[in-house]
Amino acid sequence: MQPNTKLAGIEIGGTKLQICVGGPESILQLLRFPIRPNDGAEAIRKQMMKGFMEVQGFDFVETIGIGFGGPVDWQNGIIKTSHQVSGWADFPLRQWLENETGKKVVIDNDANVAALAEAKQGIGKTFKRVFYITIGSGIGGGFVVDGKIYHGRTPGEIEIGHVRLSKNGQTLESACSGWAVDEKIDSFISKNQDSLLAKLAGDNTGPSANILGPALDQNDQNAKMILAIIVDDLAFALSHIVHLLHPDIIVVGGGLSLLGTHLLNPLRAQLPKYVMEAFYPLPPIETSVLGENVVPIGAIELGKSILEE
Repeated sequence: MQPNTKLAGIEIGGTKLQICVGGPESILQLLRFPIRPNDGAEAIRKQMMKGFMEVQGFDFVETIGIGFGGPVDWQNGIIKTSHQVSGWADFPLRQWLENETGKKVVIDNDANVAALAEAKQGIGKTFKRVFYITIGSGIGGGFVVDGKIYHGRTPGEIEIGHVRLSKNGQTLESACSGWAVDEKIDSFISKNQDSLLAKLAGDNTGPSANILGPALDQNDQNAKMILAIIVDDLAFALSHIVHLLHPDIIVVGGGLSLLGTHLLNPLRAQLPKYVMEAFYPLPPIETSVLGENVVPIGAIELGKSILEE
């Protein structure tokens, strides 16, 4: 591949659309647009086409890679569904976009694409088997082996968010996703109006999970208690990943990863309690180094795979 090759990477989520153009190893330009779920999928597609007009040098782009927030038929380029935005069910996105742009298009689930980014350009680039988990409004996972995304039977992938924590139907996503963390904090505050968390909530305009970090920075014991519950469930779910997939590294992304060592240190300490000693030492657990750009970067890597093949 030539160093001046241009590729486009797109992230289509439930709250944002990101479009970037880059070379094989760098992002040259990135545009970010908010998504209003009630406007539906057609509005996102229209915004995507408008965004291409704003991207410098888009005419010279050779491939377009897409990371989509939901189940996809990656082989045929079809969106199976979106859990946030209506109008995506069974939509042939690859065919539609190739017809609109005249460029080669490749599509995969956003967590898979993020895993590819961390394996190729991020914290996992020196490892053979990279497992990635994103913990945000939902929880997703991806697994990359020898630089290639592991794909299960279509449309299933590494759906760690739907791993059961109990027989009563509780999943990792229902216990540890962003909205679940919000619920835990809100429940505590309703019963403890004089707590530091309650005081921090008074100045908070975003999700309640946003105040967990500042409270932990102040060594708040109540925040530590809430985090301990989250970490225990997360460690239990990740123990299944270790037993089944045996990755060389576990990379944590998404909003919860912004807690940094507040999250990593107890998670590293808790995971061994749920894993057979035969599999010690356990893989290192690190946070994503690519941040909000992880999916667009992975989408570019996805596009590169077409040219390399």
